[in-house]
Amino acid sequence: MRLTRRHPLLVTVLLCALAVLAARPSDGDGAHAPGHGSGTGVSAEVARLYEEAEAATRQYQAGQRAAGKQRAQAQRLEKLLDRERREIAVLRKDLGRLARSQYRSGGGLPLTAHMILADDPEELMRGQRVFSQANLALDNALEKSARAESRLARDEAKAAAAWKKLEERNQQLADLKRDIEQKLETARWKLQGQADASVTAGSCRGAVRLDQPRTHFANPWVAPVETYELSASYGSGGARWANRHTGQDFAVPIGTPVRAVGTGKVVKVSCGGAFGIEIVIQHAGGYYTQYAHLASVAVDQGEHVTPGQWIGQSGTSGNSTGPHLHFEVRITPEMGSAVNPVSWLAQRGVPL
Repeated sequence: MRLTRRHPLLVTVLLCALAVLAARPSDGDGAHAPGHGSGTGVSAEVARLYEEAEAATRQYQAGQRAAGKQRAQAQRLEKLLDRERREIAVLRKDLGRLARSQYRSGGGLPLTAHMILADDPEELMRGQRVFSQANLALDNALEKSARAESRLARDEAKAAAAWKKLEERNQQLADLKRDIEQKLETARWKLQGQADASVTAGSCRGAVRLDQPRTHFANPWVAPVETYELSASYGSGGARWANRHTGQDFAVPIGTPVRAVGTGKVVKVSCGGAFGIEIVIQHAGGYYTQYAHLASVAVDQGEHVTPGQWIGQSGTSGNSTGPHLHFEVRITPEMGSAVNPVSWLAQRGVPL
């Protein structure tokens, strides 16, 4: 009897559980679960390290330029010092020649004896005055050159010390840059591992809100990534595609911030299939843009986006042979309606 009294309650609990399960989207239908996923930490870490790596690279390059200028200054001072040394050597050589000439003409006799023996004492005195003036000028020149040489030597030592200090600082910057890049590479592949798990499950982890720096774009349209190399182009053939390539590929590292090319509304965020993690945005004029093979997403379906807004991070999910962003422009949300994205962006003032 006791079991019979509890049976209606058990049935009610089971019915409620079935209703909750029926209301949830299937993991295999590629639906995008709202909210923040479990990869928030590593996604944010990759974005932060990405910015730190760029800053460290800029600092290192600035240091290299400063060291180059300091090195050039040290080399210029060394050339000036060499010229001063050569000029001093010429002056000393001239002084020696004058001294030898005086000795040969005078024979070592005192000036008074020369005056008594000379046919023209006044001519002798004029010659003596000329020699004395030349000797004094030479002494002054030697003293001036010695001061210049000393000054240049001090400047050269300062320039060399500054150069050495800059080189040491650049080595520290290089070590910092390398350390950040190593951490970034580790975090990138951890992020990619989470992306692969989402694709395998066919369910996204959810939007990861990234701390994007303030940006301002004069043009209402931008490229989908800031720094890139173009790889597979629209319409190209290859074993990876059934017919022709339907988009433009941007070769970028895993974790590179992916930007909305213009104002629009997110109409699709999904995981699974050949495109891996992908986002589709609807724009005015009846066009749609697709961003595929991502490692994470930073927007939810139904969200409105602005030009240059970070909507995700690049990766190599789905049917991909390496890290890149697959970018398409379509006239419908679905594949099979693609147009050339390069010329489409060029018409909007964004040459690639």
